[in-house]
Amino acid sequence: MMQIGATTRGTTNRCRFTPGLAVLAAAAAAGLAAVPGTASAHPHVFVEAKAEMVFDADGKVTAVRNIWRFDDGYSAFASQGLDANGDGVLSAEELQPLAKVNMESLADFDYFTFLTAGDKAVEFATPSEYWLQSDDGLLTLYFTLPLETAYEIRSLPVDLDVYDPTFYVAFRFVADDPLVLDGAHADCKVEVRRPGELDPMTATALAAIPADQREIPPDLAMVTQDLNNGASLACP
Repeated sequence: MMQIGATTRGTTNRCRFTPGLAVLAAAAAAGLAAVPGTASAHPHVFVEAKAEMVFDADGKVTAVRNIWRFDDGYSAFASQGLDANGDGVLSAEELQPLAKVNMESLADFDYFTFLTAGDKAVEFATPSEYWLQSDDGLLTLYFTLPLETAYEIRSLPVDLDVYDPTFYVAFRFVADDPLVLDGAHADCKVEVRRPGELDPMTATALAAIPADQREIPPDLAMVTQDLNNGASLACP
């Protein structure tokens, strides 16, 4: 598994992860065609994820920061033609228009990010901080999801899920520090959930789904929804 390390981009970025780049506009659009170089069956795109939950001085959650690194096949396809000045380097400036398209597309899928506190879904506002960068040919997306309002989670069971319910995109948290708590109470505890392996029968059924079909049959959806990638949080 690839690891995502520390970043130094700008004073406004407080995410402690390595800069990278990502392009998800295609994978976030309904009914997209198969991406050359990626797997021929569900899932078509593989993402290693890391997240940071941000707390204010009162201990309320204010934002979730996401960092998503994509597989090499999808990265190679998505980066074609983006080097506008031909210098062999994909700059943040060259990638910014694509970053904007990505965020607009991801909005239709709730940014594949779901936060619940108790039995209530917590609403996100529109991201204003996002960018794309490239590391060693791999694409990684950085973006911050602010909450509509700061949310008190103390004494509530909290779940943060980062996944695609249709399993077109397969998310998996990185091995080390997949969820960082920024400003949380020292006694907050995190339990990470990573998707298990598909059984052979389900894998075969998913492989039979056409590459241009994003939705999956209800019986398979019941299985893939149990493959969600996330974490549970408890703060006293």
